[in-house]
Amino acid sequence: MTSGARKLPTGFGRLWTAQSVSSLGDGVSHAVLPLLALTLTRDPMALAVVTAAGTLPWLLFGVLGGALVDRWDRRRTMWGMDAARAVLLATTAAAAALDVLSIPLLAAVAFLLGLGGLFFDTAATAYLPDLLGRDPALLERANSRLRGAQTAMSGFAGPPAGSALLAIGRAVPLLADAVSFMLSALLVRSLPALPRPVPEIRESLLRQARAGASYVFRDRVLLGLALRPAVGNIAFLAVETVLALFAHDRLGIDTFGFGLLLTAEATGGLLGAGIASFLGRRLGTGSALSCTAAVEGLAILGLAAAPNPYVAGLALAVCGAGMGATMVLGPSLRQTIVPAHLMGRVASTSRMLAMCAAPIGAFLGGWLATTYDIRTPLYAAAVLLLAMTAVTASMTSNRRVEAALRAAAATADPVGAPAHSASKDPAREGAADLL
Repeated sequence: MTSGARKLPTGFGRLWTAQSVSSLGDGVSHAVLPLLALTLTRDPMALAVVTAAGTLPWLLFGVLGGALVDRWDRRRTMWGMDAARAVLLATTAAAAALDVLSIPLLAAVAFLLGLGGLFFDTAATAYLPDLLGRDPALLERANSRLRGAQTAMSGFAGPPAGSALLAIGRAVPLLADAVSFMLSALLVRSLPALPRPVPEIRESLLRQARAGASYVFRDRVLLGLALRPAVGNIAFLAVETVLALFAHDRLGIDTFGFGLLLTAEATGGLLGAGIASFLGRRLGTGSALSCTAAVEGLAILGLAAAPNPYVAGLALAVCGAGMGATMVLGPSLRQTIVPAHLMGRVASTSRMLAMCAAPIGAFLGGWLATTYDIRTPLYAAAVLLLAMTAVTASMTSNRRVEAALRAAAATADPVGAPAHSASKDPAREGAADLL
């Protein structure tokens, strides 16, 4: 039976449900924490502290977190992090009910939620390929469903649900979020326990973290996959920083219309996640990734030149489709070719690069809009995305991707097998012939 005809295992359904529930909670908290902060202060810097606190764990502990996940049992890490976040939010709900919330407390909650998300997301990324036997076709299908559910729950359902619950009482959305994390923890705890890779006990945590980062930077395919979201975040944050102002001043869109504009982008993301596997089969994963990158750049160019809200909405939907497909194809390929004992570190290194790039994009967008024109950040983002497409196209070409897949299949790193140094990895040596 070919991998395309195989069914996803029963355990994936529980993982999908758990991540869907957890994503709903993420959408609620992302909307509620800033709104709660707004009830306490009108100081923009204080509000920014609460928002920025959620991203700090990736900047501070991204690579070390991946090294720890590679040492720990991944299923236990996932349900433990969600259970801890449930307790944290229940405690915060109590603080809201007692009217003792403060900006430092909300910033601490955002930071700890982000830290829990770091470990949960990294462990889930490392657990999935083991659950699916590292089958490329199954990984694409699974990531497509996970990405679609994440977009639907955190992008569509979560924020309005959080706002509606907040109207009932300040503690209500926090308590609902705590329940969502506890349900996710219970579902993850029921997943099958898989043998974990044998830890590299002779190496320190820092050395293991460096080995994971080195593995990404020395492999052309993995580096290309990491550069895509990193450069993309610079471009997309440059756009996002000025998008509301651009929509209001240049397109005449009110607050409700701006919400519809963002919905168009999320809708495109769902479509892109749904067709990612089809694109990978028809074009090859490498060519599909180059195609989606080019689509994103051209779509932002169309947004910059949009004469009315309808064209702008279409451009954002197309951009969202490109992003949705990329976020299925890229992680699926990474999960297939990276040895199990390095998966956590490779995934966290890639995510950290993307998170570090985001503030650069926000600053760039604000500076270009202030110095030149409100459309300038959009044109700059389009040029950056198209330039990145040209650079990474050769790094993730079909030829390189197929060679990496063959090398990974020939030197399969089964879960529980002795770990080896990244510099001595046979898969790398096989792929290195093409570098």
